[in-house]
Amino acid sequence: MAKNVIPKGVIKDIVIVGVGVLVIWLGLQAAFGTQNPFYVVASGSMIPVLEVYDVLVVQGHEPFEDIEIGDIIVFNRPSDHNRVIVHRVVSIIEDSPKTIRTQGDANPGSIPGTDFPITEEEYIGKVAHILPQVGYITQLLKPPVNYVIIAIVIGIMIVKQFTKKKDKKGLEFTNPPDSENPETVEELEDMDKIAKDSEYSKHVEESKDVKDEESKDSEESTEDKKTDEKND
Repeated sequence: MAKNVIPKGVIKDIVIVGVGVLVIWLGLQAAFGTQNPFYVVASGSMIPVLEVYDVLVVQGHEPFEDIEIGDIIVFNRPSDHNRVIVHRVVSIIEDSPKTIRTQGDANPGSIPGTDFPITEEEYIGKVAHILPQVGYITQLLKPPVNYVIIAIVIGIMIVKQFTKKKDKKGLEFTNPPDSENPETVEELEDMDKIAKDSEYSKHVEESKDVKDEESKDSEESTEDKKTDEKND
């Protein structure tokens, strides 16, 4: 029974894609100074500024000490750190150490344990950019859709590799004969012999034509001499 072996080309493509994604992700982390530079808005607490499914680009390089009232920041909920919150800074509770209070624009007030007290320990970063409604893509890519897409991509890679192999085999049949093959050498020698014979025949014909021309010229010269003698 034949074993189903994944072509090496497919494995190579998967590794290249994986390494590429990893490099890009690490680059984004370094550029934005946070483990996750992107967050999707999951609630309406910041409507109308932030809508559900908006994607936030968070700048972690913004120092916590530079955060001011009015800034929109992303932070871990201070009560248990099990949820990420994005709210607006509404007041500075203390300066040393700096402690702030936030509030959702759509909320009537700040929620203890969620909006305050926020210290540098809870701080993740400041919202730098907003990508409206891009978060819908993440909803579309939830299981099982994401698995189907991955399977399709891998399937395309496999088909691509098999197609390459077939094309390669086709080229092998159309390649010129190998000069190291004895039969090919004999065939090439025959072709060379035919070419030489053809050149020889051509040379003989040309020589014959030259002789005919010379003979014709000689006859014409003789006739001219005879004519001159008669005239004399």
